[in-house]
Amino acid sequence: MNTFIDAQYRRASFDWLNDQVAIHGDVLPWELLQKGFEFSGRRITLVGPQGIWKPAVFPEIPLSIMTRLDGPYNDSFSKDGYLLYRYQGSNPDQWDNAGLRKAWKEQVPLIYFYNISRGYYLAVWPVYIVDDDVRNLTFTVAADDARMIDLSIRPVDASRIQDAAVEQIRRSYITSTVKVRLHQTAFRERVLAAYREQCALCRLRHRELLDAAHIIPDSDPLGEPAVRNGLALCKLHHAAFDGHFIGIRPDYTVEVRKDILKEKDGPMLLHGLQGIHHSTLNLPRDSGDRPDPGYLEMRYKLFQAAG
Repeated sequence: MNTFIDAQYRRASFDWLNDQVAIHGDVLPWELLQKGFEFSGRRITLVGPQGIWKPAVFPEIPLSIMTRLDGPYNDSFSKDGYLLYRYQGSNPDQWDNAGLRKAWKEQVPLIYFYNISRGYYLAVWPVYIVDDDVRNLTFTVAADDARMIDLSIRPVDASRIQDAAVEQIRRSYITSTVKVRLHQTAFRERVLAAYREQCALCRLRHRELLDAAHIIPDSDPLGEPAVRNGLALCKLHHAAFDGHFIGIRPDYTVEVRKDILKEKDGPMLLHGLQGIHHSTLNLPRDSGDRPDPGYLEMRYKLFQAAG
């Protein structure tokens, strides 16, 4: 009966999260996750005071694990791309740790919450405990494809060895993409927060229409995921910046390419691009978050070459 109850509540939690991401996007507020939802007359909360969270309605195995920005544990990624998640405390048999060990043995899917910025979390599911390092007080965690969720809750046995090899390859690849996604999302949230959630060029405030644009592309060795290498831009101005329709001088002055200034193509071109020529960037209040002039100069030279 406990296995059946766990599977019911776990599936309902995954479905609810999927709905919330469809409404709010990948990054969800703490208040929403803490409030949770009702299912079969019981409330299911997705997060709680502990990083390893087991709502009261779940029989034994936790529902979620979390990495906080200001947390006491040094969660990280291994060289082969897996998440290294630290034990709760130093006692391997503490009930939170015992619950995750049971999740490992029975291969029960969990949710991983990564603290992107103050009060906001990126949800990744399903994730699985794939190893338990008692000596280093660390669980190894891998992400998987949501279409592969198995809630039958059964231990790995000899009949699954061949499938396990394919599973390991798939999980390794998906976890590596999750790592990139975490870093990209964290970069976006930090940049939008620095620019007070408005476009640096036109002050548009709808975050659904805002991007964190790299000054030096992240594919470049100098393209660090730091706020000083970013600009909060609306979709239009991000595309224009990437396409060298517009350039930004090291003194934060915006220039529009000469051929674009000469075009006549309606109010969008007039107000959206031509109208920002020789305007000044709307800068973050914190001087340490403002665009690096050296990066802007490098990017401005590319804009000049394109013109």
